[in-house]
Amino acid sequence: MHDVIVHPSGARMRWVELPGAEPARVYVHGLGATSAPYYAGVAGHPLLPRHRSLLIDLLGFGISDRPHDFSYSLEAHADALAEALRKAGATGSAVIAHSMGGAVAIVLAARHPELVTDLILVDANLDPYPRVPVPPGGSGIAAYDEEEFVSGGWREVRARVGPHWWSTMRLADLRALHRTAVGLAEGTTPTMRELLAGLSIPRAYLHPEADEPSGVEELRASGVRVIAVPDSGHNIMLDNPDAFTTALTTLLPDTPLP
Repeated sequence: MHDVIVHPSGARMRWVELPGAEPARVYVHGLGATSAPYYAGVAGHPLLPRHRSLLIDLLGFGISDRPHDFSYSLEAHADALAEALRKAGATGSAVIAHSMGGAVAIVLAARHPELVTDLILVDANLDPYPRVPVPPGGSGIAAYDEEEFVSGGWREVRARVGPHWWSTMRLADLRALHRTAVGLAEGTTPTMRELLAGLSIPRAYLHPEADEPSGVEELRASGVRVIAVPDSGHNIMLDNPDAFTTALTTLLPDTPLP
């Protein structure tokens, strides 16, 4: 485990690191998740060439610190992640990012282009959405106000999301979880979809075969490779690790730095 300070309060971001060749590959988790449980199986998969791999937890989640004087907006997450990658010497990395983490990674690539050479989004959020109770497949966290969620709303979310998601969600700070969910619902200006379309680096979007993203033709027209992964739901890397890893080997050239 490694850590660096990324916030004036002294808050640290932490990650599990697997050794290998440069350039590095950075794995970013989704809302209420943590990177090691979601990515360890694929980052060490025998089909994937060995590159230095950082399975990093965003502030407020997993093994990273959880400062309360942090906004947890998508932009704030992206800037903290950028600080961590610079201090880790992981500039010019391929970033693989799931769900909410994909939204953070898009903002990272737009605001800190020197850090990201390739962007692979895994069923990522591209658009803002209304803060209404329990959107299909969602946690409904953003439908609460912060104090309501912290004082007891989280118990309703625990019952709603089930034991698998809660196993990592319970590790998140409640205020961090809520602020991040609200930031994700509000999105960015321009939107994450618009930022993604404007990037010049290689980009890909992996999605479950049965759930194609909206605006797929526009994504392709902007140069994003859209890849359907069979036999998977939202957690593609867990549901079908072989197909997920095969997609990564196709998308990421194995060209170690000298």
